[in-house]
Amino acid sequence: MAQFGFENDIQSILKLDMPILNAPMARWQRKASSSNTSSLNGLSPGKPTNVSLSSSKTPSKTPGKSKKTPSKIGGDRFIPTRNSKQMDVANFLLTKENEPLDANTAGSTLESQKAWSVSLNGYNIEDAKILHFGGKPLNAPEGYQNNLKVLYSQGSTPASTKKTRYISSTPDRILDAPDLRNDFYLNLLDWGSHNILAVALHNSVYLWDATKGDIILLMRMEREEDYICSLSWTKDGSYLAVGTSDCKVQLWDVENQKRLRSMSSHTARVGSLSWNDHILSSGSRSGHIHHHDVRVADHHIFTLTTHTQEVCGLQWSPDGRYLASGGNDNLVCVWPRVHEGSAGNDTQFVNCWSEHQGAVKALAWCPWQSNILASGGGTSDRHIRIWNVNSGSCISSLDTQSQVSSLVFAPNYKELVSAHGYAHNNVVIWKYPSFSKVAELNGHEDRVLSVILSPDGSTIASVAGDETIRLWKSFELDPVKKKAKEKLTKSTSSGMHQSIR
Repeated sequence: MAQFGFENDIQSILKLDMPILNAPMARWQRKASSSNTSSLNGLSPGKPTNVSLSSSKTPSKTPGKSKKTPSKIGGDRFIPTRNSKQMDVANFLLTKENEPLDANTAGSTLESQKAWSVSLNGYNIEDAKILHFGGKPLNAPEGYQNNLKVLYSQGSTPASTKKTRYISSTPDRILDAPDLRNDFYLNLLDWGSHNILAVALHNSVYLWDATKGDIILLMRMEREEDYICSLSWTKDGSYLAVGTSDCKVQLWDVENQKRLRSMSSHTARVGSLSWNDHILSSGSRSGHIHHHDVRVADHHIFTLTTHTQEVCGLQWSPDGRYLASGGNDNLVCVWPRVHEGSAGNDTQFVNCWSEHQGAVKALAWCPWQSNILASGGGTSDRHIRIWNVNSGSCISSLDTQSQVSSLVFAPNYKELVSAHGYAHNNVVIWKYPSFSKVAELNGHEDRVLSVILSPDGSTIASVAGDETIRLWKSFELDPVKKKAKEKLTKSTSSGMHQSIR
């Protein structure tokens, strides 16, 4: 019997649905009873109580110290005091501050908000802000989930990205150019300092006065089979050099419409010309470059013989120190200035680069950096390359995906203009030196053969195989810059006048 009684006691203990009367008090019960006893003085231990954790306060004094912690208005900077009233105010500010205010009630609303803040918090909440937005944030779009992403991702637009300049995609004027030779290697367009545009149409040279709109036939070759290969104005715009297919270089007085002289020295057509004061440089299909001193009877004073094929690009630097030449042999050469009294042949170039994989006709010197030269390659190359003449290195290179036929720097906005043949047949404006594309000027129906800049730098003229010349006003200065430039020019001229007096 005793055995059965022991088993019954074991089974009764193992039953989970019966309370354990003699078990020790649980840990959470001991902790709760001790905290209730210590914190709730005056209440009977057996009376049930509901104590909220948010009602407990941090002791106002640090144990062992008699000094109080200094307090700032609005609570501690890193551990702010947030009670229910402050959360209500914060919720109100988040939901209501983006709503538009009526102009008539805006002042009274701000005063009422200040009064509510003082009455609820004991201080003005504007005075307790650590961070404050200078401008009003934008509202999130309707249905947007994360308003804070819109609120904190807003940034002010940099001044450099503000676009006040408009570049028209259509030409300002289109001129007909019938019988224009569609030859990549020729230079048939030039714009003089007197605002006169010269163009070669087969065996004739025409002048178009951009100021008055008058058209003048300057000259026509005697034989019908001969043709004009190149044109180049002097710096003062009074004389025009004309290279022809019969190996001659003619010099014309434009004002009197009179030929001053005809200079013979080449053995092939003269496809490129460039002036440096009284020195006229001419490039021929034979690969030779001749320097002519137009002041003397024996005009041929120098010959450069590095190129093995036609010299189709020729440009003197603005300061007159270097001559850049480009040829159908894919070479770009830089030559030193011809010294007074020197004569003969010279092959000592300053630099000669062979990185291009196509004919180099496009050459342009940077007007504001005299040691920078830009060159462009033909269909097999399609690259624009920027060279530092002093170091002899290639600074940058850009693949334009199109034949580069001409280059010119636009100083008004410090940009580079490139003319293209196959496959785009357009004109592109690039920001220099970043080579970010500013604009594309489309409209020509055939390859663009050449581009030239107007004397004031505001307009470029492009001539193409579609027998048209298009004028693009892409670089006009805004009125503020134009007025400042005119003021500077006026002050400089007046200073020179005073010095002369």
